[in-house]
Amino acid sequence: MNFDPQTLRYDEKGLIPAIAQDHASGQVLMMAWMNRDAVAQTLATGKVTYWSRSRQAFWVKGETSGHVQKLVDFRFDCDRDCLLVLVEQSGPACHTRRQSCFYTAVRDGDEVELMAPLTDQA
Repeated sequence: MNFDPQTLRYDEKGLIPAIAQDHASGQVLMMAWMNRDAVAQTLATGKVTYWSRSRQAFWVKGETSGHVQKLVDFRFDCDRDCLLVLVEQSGPACHTRRQSCFYTAVRDGDEVELMAPLTDQA
């Protein structure tokens, strides 16, 4: 059965949330948005492509930073309204230079930073 991106449930703006997870470690890396064309482009190229709401343009992860996400597996939830992209991540996934965008937790009512920015290795 061929997959049709039209069968996913997009919001009123034509977007669907996409969670990126490292395929090897299972670490949740980031969350961004895709539209139908970004889904199709991701599946066609193997380069994870998002829709930038602020720029109103496609955003191929790592295009400018070099920290690319290579698609390993493409999944969607039971309601077809959320995506999970398992990726091979090169470098940090977060624009703050952390491995994951989910680097802050609440522990005993306090914010706790779980990971520091990665440093360049010489």
